[in-house]
Amino acid sequence: MSPRQSTRSQPCSKADARTRLRHARSFLEVARLVAEEGDDLDYSSPSAALAVLAGIAAADAACCTALGRRARGQDHREAAALVEQVTPGGKNAAKSLGRLLSLKDEAHYGLFDVGGQQLKSALRQASDLVEFAEATVRR
Repeated sequence: MSPRQSTRSQPCSKADARTRLRHARSFLEVARLVAEEGDDLDYSSPSAALAVLAGIAAADAACCTALGRRARGQDHREAAALVEQVTPGGKNAAKSLGRLLSLKDEAHYGLFDVGGQQLKSALRQASDLVEFAEATVRR
């Protein structure tokens, strides 16, 4: 018997989408400010962690707007599967979110610092997701 594969989700409204978009923008803004502290590795993992949170919040905003629900399971990859259903642009957004999520454990809980290239990529992916969410919420 195989385990049941389902995405745990929660209903959400357009007002919830605007709240999550505001959170996404704030996480991204702070991630950028922290990243500006220079090449100091002490700041790379916290900045990347905030970029991941920005991406997750942006995915929530897009899903709340387009689908009326957001992922609420323990595995954040469920959010990538859900955001992929948003049209247009969901497939690219899901790829960006997947890239961010691959960095999540190291950025949030890791014993090694996130490298400079990884941080630049995380900020770019988060920015792409926030732009996607903004376009989705505007529709």
